[in-house]
Amino acid sequence: MSEQRFKAISESQKRHPIAIKEEGRRSDLFAKNVFNEEKMIQHLTKDALESVKGAIFSGSKIDRKIADQVAEAMKAWAISIGATHYTHWFQPLTGSTAEKHDAFFDLLPNGRALEKFGGGQLVQQEPDASSFPSGGIRNTFEARGYTAWDPTSPAFVYDTTLCIPTVFVSYTGEALDNKAPLLRALHSVDEAATAVAKYFDKNVSKVNATLGWEQEYFLIDKALAYSRPDIIMTGRTLIGGAAAKGQQLDDHYFGVIPQRAISFMKELEKECTKLGIPVKTRHNEVAPNQFELAPVFEEANLAVDHNLLLMDVMEKIADKHHFKVLFHEKPFEGINGSGKHNNWSLQTDTGVNLLSPGSTPMKNLQFLTFFINTIKAVDTYEELLRSSIASASNDHRLGANEAPPAILSIFIGKQLSHVLDELEGVSQGKLSPEEKTELKLNVVGKIPEILLDNTDRNRTSPFAFTGNKFEMRGVGSKTNCAKPMTILNTIVAKQLRSFKKEVDTLIDTKNLKKDEAVFNILREYIKTSKRIRFDGDGYSDTWQKEAKRRKLSNNKNTPKALQVLTAKKSLDLFKTMKVMSETEVRARQEVELEAYILHIQIEGRIYNELVYGHILPTTIAYQNKLIKNVTGLKEIYGAAHRTLSGGQLAIIEQIAEHIDALKKTTDAMTEARKKANKLGDTHKKAMAYCENILPYFTEIRMHCDKLERLVDNQLWPLTKYRELLFIK
Repeated sequence: MSEQRFKAISESQKRHPIAIKEEGRRSDLFAKNVFNEEKMIQHLTKDALESVKGAIFSGSKIDRKIADQVAEAMKAWAISIGATHYTHWFQPLTGSTAEKHDAFFDLLPNGRALEKFGGGQLVQQEPDASSFPSGGIRNTFEARGYTAWDPTSPAFVYDTTLCIPTVFVSYTGEALDNKAPLLRALHSVDEAATAVAKYFDKNVSKVNATLGWEQEYFLIDKALAYSRPDIIMTGRTLIGGAAAKGQQLDDHYFGVIPQRAISFMKELEKECTKLGIPVKTRHNEVAPNQFELAPVFEEANLAVDHNLLLMDVMEKIADKHHFKVLFHEKPFEGINGSGKHNNWSLQTDTGVNLLSPGSTPMKNLQFLTFFINTIKAVDTYEELLRSSIASASNDHRLGANEAPPAILSIFIGKQLSHVLDELEGVSQGKLSPEEKTELKLNVVGKIPEILLDNTDRNRTSPFAFTGNKFEMRGVGSKTNCAKPMTILNTIVAKQLRSFKKEVDTLIDTKNLKKDEAVFNILREYIKTSKRIRFDGDGYSDTWQKEAKRRKLSNNKNTPKALQVLTAKKSLDLFKTMKVMSETEVRARQEVELEAYILHIQIEGRIYNELVYGHILPTTIAYQNKLIKNVTGLKEIYGAAHRTLSGGQLAIIEQIAEHIDALKKTTDAMTEARKKANKLGDTHKKAMAYCENILPYFTEIRMHCDKLERLVDNQLWPLTKYRELLFIK
């Protein structure tokens, strides 16, 4: 065993669970470090409180005097619980979060010091925008960018810093982040859904999109992780033969959580609770060392912020417990990767889930309206929705018999399919009294029977209805949920707006009553969106052929998936719904393509380092030992050595073949990378990396993994799967 690997394994065996002191009930700790409504009631004047609540509920602006009051109260509260600094916490187009800390500290002209934080610092800051991805919106020398307070997501104290969630925009006003487009999309779906919901309840004045994410992740011993350059630099193992025992016995899934992992989870949950992240569920996932946690559903913007905060907290807590947490969608070959299912619904301010079947025909007509419109929206923009989950890392996972395929389809279950088929079969035009009775009693009236457990789950479906919500299963584990949530809420908003226009037209021109107009439009939507509904095996070859016949997109890699962003249909959508300008959309496409290129470029460089710095030297050294052994046998036994050393000679030959092929393939990959780097067009460059460089990775890995099985275990330089994947 190599010295580095021996030290890493020895270090990992010293790990002991960290005892976590219990601090009472979780409910007592909840949001302890959050400047939420409860804290605002305690610290703000009535006018300031009403102003902030108005900004949260209706998007009204907060004037400067009120902002000063809020800032002073926020500062006093934060300092009282140990804060020394503040930061505008934002989401640049890197996929993660960013922050610049400033102290609550200033000097007066007389040299005296004081804690200072005013409305100006709360409402707006000016971080350097030049070094963040902008997709061409900003030149490198144009550094000015602005962060602006998002009052809909409460400030919180993390460690000793007051964190203020903000949007990030350029000097010229374009969004440079993931939060600003999400907020616009949520505003758009609020307006559109509220207008439609008023058909059924005039008291509805606001509709919130809700999100419940399910975060999957791997825990790896920190010492072992740091013995692997590929894990540290790319988040995944670029080489490594499968362990004899992986996930084939299904014994890890929902099994007893290892003691080290449960100690980590306890501290994580305590910190999350203080930060107002309502984590509720924890369990072992399918693969060894793989786990999942999930929260209570929240308003979508807040849920996105909480997921990003959670990932940061997880990394810090994991480090304390001598773990490395992996969010890569496919960190290990041959076992399941990780996703982040996004469970989405719409909730009115009157407390009604618009995607939950009701107890009366009228409530079920409301349910059908939002249910069918969502299906129609996904059918119309399925390719755009697919683009929202595209990344170099998620490409490894989608369609790998553990995650949904790259084809977008919707699973709704047999019973709801039957309901839609019955509704589709009703005659067009004005409904007869018999048809009205049939619809209300035999179709709409039956829907209360469709309970949460009355529809089966379909793990191969990318977009599944699961009783009172839609579950978007293709989202990658390290993806910022803001991206798919921006697209989903935008397309649903657009569809609901179109639906209301069509219904109102029927009412005005055909003299139909509201219910009849709604039924007529829904019936047409059922017919025209039928191709997107699929209840079968999404992994099957049959579905691939059937999807092609239905003219559904099947963009299996990121460069192809991202092309749709700048199609006229997409640009018109974003412009019409005021979610993103054409400049902002094109910038995001450029950023995503560049990120794809850079991720594969980094992996290619790591392959070079592994092959030339680890694999070839170790393999050649072992080959020399075998050759020396054969030479010794020849000196002792003469010609008879061929019989005695047949096994050694065969291994020497196999090693030689793999060494030769490995060197040639690695060199060819390097040359292909150099050639691709000369391309000026970003999309062509991304396609070159996808088609001309990625295939070499598979071949390089194959030769390395074969050599791992041939070379003496004591000499192999990299920690193996069997050592990485089982927490003690």
